[in-house]
Amino acid sequence: MPETARQVKKVVAAIRLRWPEVPRVAIILGSGLGGLADRIIDPVPIDYAELPHFATSTAIGHAGRLVCGWLRGFPVIAMQGRFHAYEGHPIDRVAFPVRVMQALGAERLIVSNAAGGLNPDYQVGEIMVIEDHLNFMFRNPLVGANDPELGPRWPDMGSPYTPALADLAQTIARQEGFVCHRGVYVGMLGPTYETRAEYRMVRQLGGDVVGMSTLPEVIVAVQQGMEVLGLSTVTNVCSPDQLGETSGEEVIAAAARASNKLMAIVEGVIAAIPD
Repeated sequence: MPETARQVKKVVAAIRLRWPEVPRVAIILGSGLGGLADRIIDPVPIDYAELPHFATSTAIGHAGRLVCGWLRGFPVIAMQGRFHAYEGHPIDRVAFPVRVMQALGAERLIVSNAAGGLNPDYQVGEIMVIEDHLNFMFRNPLVGANDPELGPRWPDMGSPYTPALADLAQTIARQEGFVCHRGVYVGMLGPTYETRAEYRMVRQLGGDVVGMSTLPEVIVAVQQGMEVLGLSTVTNVCSPDQLGETSGEEVIAAAARASNKLMAIVEGVIAAIPD
């Protein structure tokens, strides 16, 4: 962990050479949701390969770059593509960019993902605000020696997602006229999609959607005292009672079709956050 703090400072210095602003919000864009980065004004794109200590994003639909610039008149920094544990990255590397964005000055994190719908009331293309999560990755980015410079040893995860931001997101969805649920995200390691027995299990345990990301970033954000808004786009329905196949291409296509809803929430939240 002490080495991590030094690495964060090195990456921050590299970014500030190209973009000196203090971001109002940090944004992580998941599978098929990278189009929001195209709405950033005066963008400064930085490929992950240009940054020291950054991993490489290999998942389909992930551009693999930071985009710094302005959204709704405020400075933001967005990850256009994230890292996943299933790509073989150590779990602390998956969450490393959050440490960098917080060190740049971002006090809030908006994290999005494409997820399978477990709740029978959810339909493909709908948005769910994450209220809580279940960690079935069985990995935690804080395992190992703790550096107090990065945050406390035992952060409280009783309310990892900021209720006021969740309320704001749902208010914006209602104003825009589309469905926006509120529920529990289940994080699985992947890269395989779940069996029907696993769907039954996580649904019985209280899960509303299931995916392969988000939790490492949120854990680190909470440790660092950031406010967090989590958004899941329902890209497929996970039915334990019928046979069917799910493909990555179909998930990305469904996420892209619903991206305007996600963009409306993200832009609305950024504009409404008090100074």
